[in-house]
Amino acid sequence: MPDDITCIRCLETKLREELDSLLWCDDCLHLARRRASTRGRIVGLLFAFSLALYVGVWIQPDYSLIPTAWIAVLAVAYIIGIRVARECIFGWARLRNRRAVEAISPAVQTEPEGDAGE
Repeated sequence: MPDDITCIRCLETKLREELDSLLWCDDCLHLARRRASTRGRIVGLLFAFSLALYVGVWIQPDYSLIPTAWIAVLAVAYIIGIRVARECIFGWARLRNRRAVEAISPAVQTEPEGDAGE
């Protein structure tokens, strides 16, 4: 096996030690994790908001009993929503590997535009 392998995400040539088992480099892994984390926060916020809406509208609890408990439940729902969504989104990105499909190899040279008649 050669020492230099192309990352299938960014199509840059890296050393074999710099790639993981699915041939992604560290930069691509960090970028995918950061994107999944950002999207996971949005999903976690939506999950906590829908839980608060469900509890407030349908259950209608007595909030005077333990208001900090309701806040803690929403905080836990937010954290769990973030973690589950982040891992699902990251796993889907690894499985789908869309960037490699859209990437253009650096070895491919594009021909300059010119007149066809010349």
